[in-house]
Amino acid sequence: MISKAKLREVPEIHRLLAEYSGQWNILPRSLSELYSFVRDFFVYREDGAGPVLGVAALHVFWEDLGEIRSLMVLPVHQNRGIGRRLVQSCLEEARTLGLKQIFVLTDNLDFFQRFGFEEFPREKLHPRIWADCVKCLKFPHCDEVPMVLHLPETP
Repeated sequence: MISKAKLREVPEIHRLLAEYSGQWNILPRSLSELYSFVRDFFVYREDGAGPVLGVAALHVFWEDLGEIRSLMVLPVHQNRGIGRRLVQSCLEEARTLGLKQIFVLTDNLDFFQRFGFEEFPREKLHPRIWADCVKCLKFPHCDEVPMVLHLPETP
């Protein structure tokens, strides 16, 4: 079951992101960042109970631009559609908010292409987007690809 993250879940989200940031292209986030951005996060739990098995965040950058970030599903629970459902939740919220473009920085192009994301030249992304990159273990040798999804306007 996917729901918006609660304040009490922030320590668990923090632990997951810290644990898997070295294995995947996920930025570790400090507790203070996570508490500040708790409204960005969705969490997945089996039947709404038990431990957090997956997370994703929709971060708003500007009036028409958002990013899906911190997408991760515990390895033993992958390939069950959890990641897909987390991304769908982010996209639904993006549409509700009226965002026109969503971007991701990823090394899993096939996964995001299934949603309609397309590769995008990194030099065309707003410089503010790259501010978090200094926190990445791979900085400055980034191997992630920017991808963008253009959302249709809703009435």
